[in-house]
Amino acid sequence: MEAVAKAREKSLSVISVDKLLDTLPPAGKPASSETPNRRTEASLLYTSGTTGRPKGCVLTNDYHLTAAYWYAELGGLIDIREGQERLYNPLPLFHMNAAIVSLGCMLVTGGCLIIPDRFHPRSWWQEVGDSRATIIHYLGVVPPMLLNQPKSDLETSHTVRFGIGAGVEPELHGVFEKRYGFPLHEVWGMTETGRILAVNSEPRQINTRAFGRPIKDLEAKIVDGDGRELPRGEPGELLIRCSGDDPRRGFFAGYLKNEEETAEAWEGGWFHTGDTVIQDETDMLFFVDRKKNIIRRSGENIAAAEVEATLQSHEAVAQVAVIAVKDEVREEEVMACIVLMPGIQPSEALASSLFEFGYARMAYYKPPGWVLFLDSLPTTGTQKIQKAQIFEPGVDPRTLEGIFDFRKLKKKQRVLAS
Repeated sequence: MEAVAKAREKSLSVISVDKLLDTLPPAGKPASSETPNRRTEASLLYTSGTTGRPKGCVLTNDYHLTAAYWYAELGGLIDIREGQERLYNPLPLFHMNAAIVSLGCMLVTGGCLIIPDRFHPRSWWQEVGDSRATIIHYLGVVPPMLLNQPKSDLETSHTVRFGIGAGVEPELHGVFEKRYGFPLHEVWGMTETGRILAVNSEPRQINTRAFGRPIKDLEAKIVDGDGRELPRGEPGELLIRCSGDDPRRGFFAGYLKNEEETAEAWEGGWFHTGDTVIQDETDMLFFVDRKKNIIRRSGENIAAAEVEATLQSHEAVAQVAVIAVKDEVREEEVMACIVLMPGIQPSEALASSLFEFGYARMAYYKPPGWVLFLDSLPTTGTQKIQKAQIFEPGVDPRTLEGIFDFRKLKKKQRVLAS
């Protein structure tokens, strides 16, 4: 090894394992002599950090096993066949979906997990076909990026039975299925929860943000800001727990070195997800947005996700992030940060067109009062947009060069140009 390293044009240093161990500091506490069991800590995964600083989730053997069998036994439209599935998952192994849910499911069902180096829109169908995948996993960014690719014979010559994922925009859901020939089944889950909820029965309600019903030993309720349970049909925060004597069974063991946030997350014996949802009379849950992504404008609550979904369906938009900015009159205003498709140039006329596009499809107060074109948006390793990092701390985006102001056009009654 040393000879190979020295032979390189730019030599590499080689450190033996023995020497490396000698350089490590001593352990802070002696290793446990306890025999490992289901409660033993097995791994550490960090939350995505899309709306705040990532937190380390301590995960036990029980968490890993619960997640694996939960996914394998969802049933219904998500029928995982014993020893037959080849699951293609482009998410990194520091994501709970790939590292725990998908891997665990394939291990306990005797399937095959296919792990590419990352998500490649241009070579996606080639890889899916060559690997003989029967199931694919996706996040919300995957469908629009694939739909933006030129049509190819490869996109319909695959062996995929269905896709499983979260966050496909309702406007694109049916379009994707019609073009590529297989259904996308929406699910919901968090690093903290392990278990996932899924829309695994008909009707799937693909034109909505439905993501499943509580099943088995998983309980859910929707509460307001004061923790009071809300009636069906009203948006509030989703709280979940395991039924029985141990509400935390199968969940994460806690946040790393952060007992205060762990206790806050489990206030009242329920895990507070931070997601704003609606539950209907059939128990179906519908995603509205992350609690931190709700924009409060003149007494109206606006889900950034709804505005993003609408703008994302415009042919000129490659990526979009909708955030709240301060407004001296209305408390907060909607701002859209937009990355355009290749070859399309930003202009005031295009910004105006995008505003009108949203105005024609949403309530008058929801379209962006501010539009800013950017070359790129910061993302996590799983391609989720990191809204907290779009602008440097202390920067007021309303003052940036090239921003367009449409606030005066947001009126209850306005005649649109034909």
